[in-house]
Amino acid sequence: MDDVALRALLERCAGGTLSIDEVIRELRYLPYADLGFARVDHHRELRLGLPEAVYGPGKAPEHVAAIVAALLDVNTGAILVTRASAEQYRAVLDVAPEAELLSPASLIVARRALVPEEGPMLAVVSAGTADLPVAEEAACTAEALGLAVERLYDVGVAGLHRLLAGRAVLDRAAVVIVVAGMDGALASVVGGLVAAPVVAVPTSVGYGAGAGGIAPLLTMLNACAPGVVAVNIDNGFGAAVFATLVLRRAAVDRVAADRAAPERAGVGRAAASGGLR
Repeated sequence: MDDVALRALLERCAGGTLSIDEVIRELRYLPYADLGFARVDHHRELRLGLPEAVYGPGKAPEHVAAIVAALLDVNTGAILVTRASAEQYRAVLDVAPEAELLSPASLIVARRALVPEEGPMLAVVSAGTADLPVAEEAACTAEALGLAVERLYDVGVAGLHRLLAGRAVLDRAAVVIVVAGMDGALASVVGGLVAAPVVAVPTSVGYGAGAGGIAPLLTMLNACAPGVVAVNIDNGFGAAVFATLVLRRAAVDRVAADRAAPERAGVGRAAASGGLR
């Protein structure tokens, strides 16, 4: 349940179309639903603006389906299962027939948020095609959460001319997610080219000295370009959520500024008029 749905519920109560007992019954399961094997956090959408996501590995398909059903029943935003298997997807289809399994992201999207016709764009940039599963997890998550996304893939530092050829995409982006394994240097390069914040995602792609993603993680943490932050290894989902929260907060601030502008203009005119007298 998000703040819009909660407001509508309270307005129905205030208008007399819903009794207090009915409101209490609706709100009883707002904090969480106890399914026995899981406690589904229904309050998260109200707190953070995004429903709880389901991490697929280690969960039985029928448990994943039950959690998705509980989330769909109460929440209004995008419902996602990350790192999902084909078996889990088949189970989810029983409760959400329109659900999608997106490959190579291994992401089940049981419900999407609406993408506004106009709004800031997120660019997802990957160093190599081996980084594609993590890059697609980031891109597909962001799209499901309602962001407009442009992809710029296979533009690693071994051939910087490929990155520069996509400079227009970087310049349009309000936030850039950079996904890279091996040495992880691409994030710092992009950070030195754009005015937008850069979210760096190290991947476990690389030979032995890469230490399963530790090497690119350390490179990204030591980026000499300002404005670069790093998430955990292979965490495309976390990068997309971070970008979504940044862009949503910026949109809220813009709306507030637009509403305040006429008031400031009125004060300015009044002050100028008073000065003339």
